[in-house]
Amino acid sequence: MTARFTALLASTVVSIGALQAHADAVPDEAKLYKSPACGCCDGYADHLESKGIDVEVIDTDNLHQIKQQAGLPYGEGACHTMEMGSYVIEGHVPFAAIDKLFETMPDIDGISLAGMPIGTPGMPGIQEEPYEVKSFTDREASPFMTL
Repeated sequence: MTARFTALLASTVVSIGALQAHADAVPDEAKLYKSPACGCCDGYADHLESKGIDVEVIDTDNLHQIKQQAGLPYGEGACHTMEMGSYVIEGHVPFAAIDKLFETMPDIDGISLAGMPIGTPGMPGIQEEPYEVKSFTDREASPFMTL
């Protein structure tokens, strides 16, 4: 083997290892709290399950208290609240944002996508505007990513 080929092979092995470690970063379990009447939340859980995540759906009539306990900032609420790993994920957050969250593991309480934007996982329709995903800590929100 030439030195160049050996370096290329080593680089490929390291890249494959990094991809596997990244894929392993997203937890394979989540707890999703929702209103018993909300069907779009079930659609969101189905979306996550299609990504290999086992989602425990918990119907509750006390969603407000769960959001309060999670430290969700005012105005960042949506129809469901999810615990995943050590983070809270609020609303129909696209998987790309969840993937980034667990890739970077920032020191935050969680991420949110307020409301029920059209075209997000579990919501019908086609995306009409950018999704502004926020991070939050101590009930304060700040930009996380735009999709």
